Amino acid sequence: MDKPQSSFSFRGMAFILKLRDFFRPRGDVLNEVGIQPGALVLDFGCGPGGYILPLAQLVGPYGMIYALDINPLAIRAVKKLAFKNNLSNVETIISDSKTGLSDMSMDFVLLYDVLHHLDHPEDILAELSRVLKADGILSVSDHHLKEEGITAGITASGYFRLLRKGKKVYNFARV
Repeated sequence: MDKPQSSFSFRGMAFILKLRDFFRPRGDVLNEVGIQPGALVLDFGCGPGGYILPLAQLVGPYGMIYALDINPLAIRAVKKLAFKNNLSNVETIISDSKTGLSDMSMDFVLLYDVLHHLDHPEDILAELSRVLKADGILSVSDHHLKEEGITAGITASGYFRLLRKGKKVYNFARV
């Protein structure tokens, strides 16, 4: 992934994302994924945590959310959000690629607005394939890329195949 942003640029990005979330609630995006209560979800490239609250509602108290980002400011924002909302099922991971999660442990992996940032997508996709359960779903959305950029960017690795295309997300299954 890219290098972490400066404090100033991170705050600017976080503000823009809050505006986006106000006009286009993240729950609408997540509804296309099929996340059920009790699910284990990795939000890879979580940023300031725009998906954390709607994810917490979907997975419920028995599910778990792992929020990963390379930027310490993003991790701090997610921790603050989880604390403020009394979410005990959110764990943060600061990393540029390795998750530290067990093999085949995640029901869902979210890769939202991250694909266009990846310097070496094949390395990231290998890691995401490793942590995703055999019947798990990699959900991808990236408004910076067109459909062919998303589908080719994910399937060219040989780790994933397109499962279904929604209005806002592309869901992939492990090969």
